[in-house]
Amino acid sequence: MTSEAAELLEVLWGRASTAPVSASQLRVLFILEHNEGINLRTLADALGSTPPSTSRLCDRLQAVGFMERRAASTSKRELRLYLSRRGRAFLTDLRSRRETALTSVLEQMPAAQRSALLSGLEAFCLAAAAQIHGDSDEEASPARTA
Repeated sequence: MTSEAAELLEVLWGRASTAPVSASQLRVLFILEHNEGINLRTLADALGSTPPSTSRLCDRLQAVGFMERRAASTSKRELRLYLSRRGRAFLTDLRSRRETALTSVLEQMPAAQRSALLSGLEAFCLAAAAQIHGDSDEEASPARTA
């Protein structure tokens, strides 16, 4: 059931297009959102990729204006990676489009099942955030209503 739900969610989210970024580039944006100012090596480790491949992903994201590279305050040779204002706006818009797609499905569910789904998803988000981000910070998963 989990696999089927994930596949259906992918279809719904696909309708809310992630253009002009690829799935890999979107992962970079999400990582930068949660880890402002990380360096390229840390980002590559988070992606399970190599620094050259990660650098190319960042080149493309910088070209569309979604991220910025800035010199570190401690070392002018080291670059820090940040989401740009445009990158943040893109993620906000993407989430809005995805939420609209999901809302149309949720509205078809009975209220009791929506509430049960909300409880399960809150627990899932806390556990996933703890595993992905290495913490159990509830801010990583703000409470939402069904």
